[in-house]
Amino acid sequence: MKAGVIAVQGDVAEHAEAVRRAATAHGESAEVVEVRDSGIVPDCDVLLMPGGESTTISRLIHREGIAAEIREHVAADKPVLATCAGLIVCSRDAKDDRVDALGLVDVSVDRNAFGRQKDSFEAKVPVEGLSEPFHAVFIRAPAIDEVGEGVETLATVDGRPVAVRDGPVLATSFHPELTADSRIHDLAFFPDSEVEA
Repeated sequence: MKAGVIAVQGDVAEHAEAVRRAATAHGESAEVVEVRDSGIVPDCDVLLMPGGESTTISRLIHREGIAAEIREHVAADKPVLATCAGLIVCSRDAKDDRVDALGLVDVSVDRNAFGRQKDSFEAKVPVEGLSEPFHAVFIRAPAIDEVGEGVETLATVDGRPVAVRDGPVLATSFHPELTADSRIHDLAFFPDSEVEA
């Protein structure tokens, strides 16, 4: 499996390690490539859109010609895992003119809705498709405030969706790569076979 991590900005190494762990747990190996230029995404089987700074990520993927390739990847029904800022960039409406959202997930989001850096928190979150709650790390996390008709809500915190699936795209408000638990990566890339925590 060739896994591309959009590496223009954000926590790239952690996602690379998590997708390798998930693949190993399923008897596969993952070749991880960092995507900073156009021409790499078309060769990838799966993509990861890490957290970071959504305005910066948005600007760079459009400038480098990566944005159109991500849209083509999703149109071909290939999986994407988008986390935190990645969720914002992949949304239909980022509610911020500085973010040129890709429209891959039919949701609108409130950036930093769960607070600033000092308001970061961790919580055990029940996630649809996982037998045990997931230890979720929220850092300047966005909240999903509107979910389109075809979008499946996988997890909520305080009544707000924090994990959704729209076709081949799984998106979370939290950072699953910051724990040793790769089950969110399993859900994104191996949805038919859950691995225990």
